Amino acid sequence: MQNKKTLICIVGATAIGKTALSIKIANYFSTEIISADSRQFYKEMNIGTAVPSCNELKSAKHHFIQNKSIFKDYNVGSFEKDAIKLLDNLFKIHPIVVMVGGSGLYVDAIVKGLDEFPEVSQEIRNTLNHDYKKRGIEFLQEELKQSDPTYYSKVDLQNHHRIIRALEVCRSQNLPYSFFLKSKNKTRKFETIFIGLQAERSLVYNRINLRVDLMIREGLIEEVKQLIPYKTLNALQTVGYKELFKYFDGSTSKEEAIEEIKKNTRRFAKRQGTWFRKNENINWFNYTTKASEIIHFIENVLPVSKN
Repeated sequence: MQNKKTLICIVGATAIGKTALSIKIANYFSTEIISADSRQFYKEMNIGTAVPSCNELKSAKHHFIQNKSIFKDYNVGSFEKDAIKLLDNLFKIHPIVVMVGGSGLYVDAIVKGLDEFPEVSQEIRNTLNHDYKKRGIEFLQEELKQSDPTYYSKVDLQNHHRIIRALEVCRSQNLPYSFFLKSKNKTRKFETIFIGLQAERSLVYNRINLRVDLMIREGLIEEVKQLIPYKTLNALQTVGYKELFKYFDGSTSKEEAIEEIKKNTRRFAKRQGTWFRKNENINWFNYTTKASEIIHFIENVLPVSKN
């Protein structure tokens, strides 16, 4: 018997230790790593997105790390197509591939597939972006609450990109966004084993605070300063960058900006936890669990074929 094609998917909150574990697992199975972190695609963003270090990148072959530019539009739909194509090729060489990331939507896009939504006119998209800039996110939240209470109850209400995407469909089709959510997953040619890392919330928050302090020492402020001319780009509307843009435009102090980064990263980690806890297929381990123990677990649950 031989193993079926298997994707080992490592998930968990930011700063929990996913990168280190993924490298150990990839090295053990002599395979490669796909990053499903939506912030690490961009080569102009390094310190603030906590991309793997040079030594870590040398330790195992990584894909989708700083392979795009902030000047190119790239979204979860594009990632799904690119990553599935890459997986098809990798599985010709390796029976096992590792995927790691804290972006739940991007992980789900590979494992389950994205929903199929109708095309939306650029005019509707432009109008919604104008509404967001002029009226604020509260205006969009209220419209979504009225148009699609089902999706409103589960979407991250602070993520204006997702709210706008939902309202694009609502306005163009006169139907709720949730109407188009699929009831079945796409068929994939591989099995997935989910490995989740977890820790007490207070410990995760402390690790986040320490990581932000390290980013500042490593030059995050200087990195963001170089990106000021491009601060309106979608890729830069993210934690660690938008707070420091406010510092540079004089609307907040450096100390306040750093505290905001910590606070917003902690909020992000909380949302990650909420997302991943909904997945009943995740096998959870404490973040201190030895990699050898997790690898032993994986070996015992690897699916096998009779070929």
